[in-house]
Amino acid sequence: MVLQTAEQVAQRAFDLGLLDERQLRALWSSFGSHDITVEDFLQILVRREYLTNYQVERLIRGEKTGFFFGNYRVLYLVGSGTFARVYRAAHRDNGNIVALKVLRNRFSENRTQANLFVREGRVGCTLRHPNIVPIYEVVSEGKTHFLVMEFVEGRNLREFVRVRKKLSPLEATRIMLGITDGLRYAFDKGLTHRDLKMSNVLVSSRGEAKLVDFGLASMDETLSEEALSDLPNTRTVDYAALERATGVRKDDVRSDIYFLGCIYYHMLTGKPPLPETRDRLLRLSKQRFLDVVPIHKADPTLPTHVTVVVNKAMSLDPTRRYQTPAAMLADLQLAAKRLANEENTPEWATDSTDSSSGEVQPTLAEAASPGQTFSVLVVEGDQRMQHVFRKGFAQAAGFQLLLADDPKEITTLLRENSGIVDFIVLSTQQLGHKAVEAFNRLGQEPTTSRLPAVLLVDEGRTELKTLADCAGRHRAVLSMPITMRQLLTVFEQLRSAGGDSPAP
Repeated sequence: MVLQTAEQVAQRAFDLGLLDERQLRALWSSFGSHDITVEDFLQILVRREYLTNYQVERLIRGEKTGFFFGNYRVLYLVGSGTFARVYRAAHRDNGNIVALKVLRNRFSENRTQANLFVREGRVGCTLRHPNIVPIYEVVSEGKTHFLVMEFVEGRNLREFVRVRKKLSPLEATRIMLGITDGLRYAFDKGLTHRDLKMSNVLVSSRGEAKLVDFGLASMDETLSEEALSDLPNTRTVDYAALERATGVRKDDVRSDIYFLGCIYYHMLTGKPPLPETRDRLLRLSKQRFLDVVPIHKADPTLPTHVTVVVNKAMSLDPTRRYQTPAAMLADLQLAAKRLANEENTPEWATDSTDSSSGEVQPTLAEAASPGQTFSVLVVEGDQRMQHVFRKGFAQAAGFQLLLADDPKEITTLLRENSGIVDFIVLSTQQLGHKAVEAFNRLGQEPTTSRLPAVLLVDEGRTELKTLADCAGRHRAVLSMPITMRQLLTVFEQLRSAGGDSPAP
């Protein structure tokens, strides 16, 4: 039925539940007559925010569905993906704004796909992290399946970079910190993403990065080859190509890390490292990865402390890539600190003076006052122990913890970027001789020789203790186990004994 009069439009909107009696009375009263054109009637509906343009367009086309999903009223379409459409919606009763990710009809009718969508949505409900878009509810009724999510005011990272062309190293690194921390949190819960790309990162109006679509990429993997060829934009193709080229299994977090590197590269240079194509055969080619232009050649002006992170994340040899998101996060934190210092925006301030001046240095407890923070880099290869350190320093006021698992990379980074950490702790528990060698190199390098450093050695490993160079009162070798209180006491002793003061 074609809607030819304002009354017909009003009746259709009422029947669909888009307008209530109170609103209709207010409308007719304001007009003083029912004799009004359809166009004028629709304009006043939008102007008064009774309906959105999206709702009006569907209404005049004669659509009878798609205005509501469960308890949510659809306001407009945000975007469409391979498997689902995303809408901005409001709750019928309280008006709360949410995002609805609604499975497309062609997949809703496929029981396997629908069940997987619902299952992955329920897994997503367990994730609560500032850099992951939360899923509040999963609804599966008949052939209708949708996720109720936080609506993020902003845009996706792809659109953000398209407008900005490229981001400054500091801004790109801050966004990467959020993305990587979200991935670290999920990985600690046993989850990989498998669909990392610019459009699956949302940037809020406050500049916060938030990941979406954890686990939903696995829907790609249930499709046949024929179905995949009809959906050339599925990210599974890129992951499959990388895994085929590097010989790693599916769900290896190092594949996520590679595509994290791609996102960082794109933000820093304004260009994607992998040629974008809809040709599935080209996307599956190993040559596509071999042809990546090294980032320092794509933009020679970029600082070394960001290019080294990109290069390691995007190493085609998975054993040379970051092995965990936490390891990449540690290097990003160091890079952000260095970039902030270069831009004269230090992350802490201090009243410390050199001990040779005769003035008394504050204790660590005093230095932990508001606005004063000490940065501690812990090099630990065991994830369980990384968690112990993370928990311990979270309870120690005045300290910022950085974690890493590669002693060789850290010594290179600290040599090139002196002053970005205040203390370093190297654990031999899993790293063994590598930790000792790094401890000794730090003591020999002019740029790091005065950095307060602690080597933690397992009780009974006396051979490692004898290999450690403890020259200088700001270096110490301690036997494990050790409490946080004891470690902080040693920090204070090393600092007051002549180690470097925290960088201003």
